[in-house]
Amino acid sequence: MATRGANPHGLRQINLDEIWDDLKEGIQHVYNQQSMSKQRYMELYTHVYNYCTSVHQQSQSRVPKQKKAPNQGGAQFVGHELYKRLKEFLKSYLLNMQKDGADLMDESVLRFYSSRWEDYRFSSKVLNGVCAYLNRHWVRRECDEGRKGIYEIYQLALVTWREHLFRPLNKQVTNAVLRLIERERNGETINTRLVSGVIQCYVELGLNEEEQSSKGPALTVYKQYFESVFLEDTERFYTAESVEFLRENPVTEYMKKAEARLLEEQRRVNVYLHESTQDELARKCEQVLIEKHLDIFYAEFQNLLNDDKNEDLGRMYSLGSRIPDGLVQLRTLLENHICYQGLNALEKCGEQAYNVSTPASYVIIIIFVSKMCNYYFIMSFKNDAGFVAALDKAFGKFINSNAVTKQAQASSKSPELLARYCDSLLKKSSKNPEEAELEDILNSVMVVFKYIEDKDVFQKFYANMLAKRLVQHNSASDDAEASMISKLKQACGFEYTSKLQRMFQDIGVSKDLNDKFKAHLANTGSLDLDFTIQVLSSGSWPFQQSWTFSLPAEMEKSHQRFTTFYSSQHSGRKLHWLYHKSKGELVTNCFKNRYTLQASTYQMGVLLMFNTADSYTVEQIQEQTQLKMELLIQVLGILLKTKLLLCDTCEDVSGLEPSSVLKLFFGYKNKKLRVNINVPMKTEQRNEQEQTHKYIEEDRKLLIQAAIVRIMKMRKMLKHQPLLAEVLSQLSSRFKPRVPTIKKCIDILIEKEYLERVEGEKDTYAYLA
Repeated sequence: MATRGANPHGLRQINLDEIWDDLKEGIQHVYNQQSMSKQRYMELYTHVYNYCTSVHQQSQSRVPKQKKAPNQGGAQFVGHELYKRLKEFLKSYLLNMQKDGADLMDESVLRFYSSRWEDYRFSSKVLNGVCAYLNRHWVRRECDEGRKGIYEIYQLALVTWREHLFRPLNKQVTNAVLRLIERERNGETINTRLVSGVIQCYVELGLNEEEQSSKGPALTVYKQYFESVFLEDTERFYTAESVEFLRENPVTEYMKKAEARLLEEQRRVNVYLHESTQDELARKCEQVLIEKHLDIFYAEFQNLLNDDKNEDLGRMYSLGSRIPDGLVQLRTLLENHICYQGLNALEKCGEQAYNVSTPASYVIIIIFVSKMCNYYFIMSFKNDAGFVAALDKAFGKFINSNAVTKQAQASSKSPELLARYCDSLLKKSSKNPEEAELEDILNSVMVVFKYIEDKDVFQKFYANMLAKRLVQHNSASDDAEASMISKLKQACGFEYTSKLQRMFQDIGVSKDLNDKFKAHLANTGSLDLDFTIQVLSSGSWPFQQSWTFSLPAEMEKSHQRFTTFYSSQHSGRKLHWLYHKSKGELVTNCFKNRYTLQASTYQMGVLLMFNTADSYTVEQIQEQTQLKMELLIQVLGILLKTKLLLCDTCEDVSGLEPSSVLKLFFGYKNKKLRVNINVPMKTEQRNEQEQTHKYIEEDRKLLIQAAIVRIMKMRKMLKHQPLLAEVLSQLSSRFKPRVPTIKKCIDILIEKEYLERVEGEKDTYAYLA
């Protein structure tokens, strides 16, 4: 019996040979897949424990003499010899197993490999549990000290399988898996569990030898021995299939096939391949099924657009989006298609759109093309940002340059026609749409407005027409007017709509002013004519000074009364009367029927002269009204056309001379008792259009000069080209400045001493504070 001083822990001295036979028998029992009792399992565990804690075999502990063992003074853990015998046992077991599978092929080798792997894996985990003490102490210590080729027992089992079963059989096993997958691709039903078992084995065999299993499988075996050859096989299979399918089927059917194959490969990874294969497999399939055939896709894309094949367009978009830059050519093709559609539609519109009296057809065609294209984006292109940009570019092209703008020889024709269309929508008419429908139409108008380059042109024409609607009380709906201004403000900012909003304020102020004036007349007993005025602030309204005109005596009294009243209310302010924008009503007593004539102020001036005489020469009328002859001829032309006046020497205005005599036609008849003779005059309309364009050019020059000064004030010194670029960038939201105009504005600012050219430096400007 050992003394306590010689063996303080009371541990037995066990030789490996004493336990090995029984331990080996138990291990063989485990690997033969026979059931084992808990008692027997504990006996085997105890054998390993007793041997590892034995103290007399310190020579086997492999502890360097110069270092102390981890438990110096206590038990010295051993295990090298046991580890060696376990390794030999596993090698021998697998070599015998390998002989059974050496000649097997196809499903036979897969069934053999998968079933044996499952059994071996389970048995190795049991063995790992039996050797838990060896793992915890001897193996861990060896690894901590940097020993190479030492593994925990389960990993040792995997390494041994890899060396003595996997390496000899992996080619025939992998080939069998690939053949099974090909059969499935060809429509056969296969046993996916066989494939899954092999894949699981390949994954687990890629253990991280440096850090044991702390970070999981390294996938080296799976990647090298299966995935690489699987991807090559996939490329070969789909290359052949796609070429053959396209030879016999249309592109639309091929896209369905490609889409189905991509989903199928994704499902394959989910069912029995490792998830890490997903991205590589997807890239390989996309390269073979899509990228190699992009030219065929591009050729078919135009046909799909022409035939409105939205489902197929969506499928092509979806497939193309999988390839880097695969959509670039599609976007270009789409842009050209939309531009062609718009140009073609507007070319058919032709003369009708150019006629300013019918701008609706022009805008409606653009809105139709817009809605058609938006349908593409919703149904087919998922509102892809690149395709939206292509649409914007295409719309910008054909809206700002088309058959109509070329015919008018003005790029500003589109904003002018759009403004006139808005006027037709917002002006009182028997054809006014319902409120909800009108709001939808205005939203569509704003879509077109977004693509207009010359937004300042739209602003000028819209302001002119809004002013007329407000002054003539001709707006269909104040809410609709406010809604449109709000939309414009949201699109272009407060400054863009500030004058429009001030017009509404002036109308409100004028209403209050009229109420006060009528109350004043009632108090003074001077209320004889129904006289209503509108006082408009000159800076906000687009009206210009009217022509010289001598008011008839019947109206002069009311004119003087209001002028006196207004001066008493607002001292220092000066009124400029816009007779060409004024109108009134005359009640006739000279005809068989009593008519109410709605007339312009100029028409009233002429007609009231016939209260004192039945006929006048053109020259006499001109002297009394003080109107320019050109304008007077047009006023008289309308009165002749309506048969209120007659001329013995001519039938229409073309034959009027200063000496021509005009008579009041007492036999005048009209089906209506209220007759509107206040129709626009050609000269007025033409002058207004010319003046509007003139003011636009003047405003643009001022805006360009202001932009140049802002830029130079901030930069102090700048070269010519960068200055041009910044001016274009700042003003592009309002209009597209022409480079020659910018150059002229620079010269003007140099003359005004805002800028100077820098001596010794070419094309460089400096700001003068």
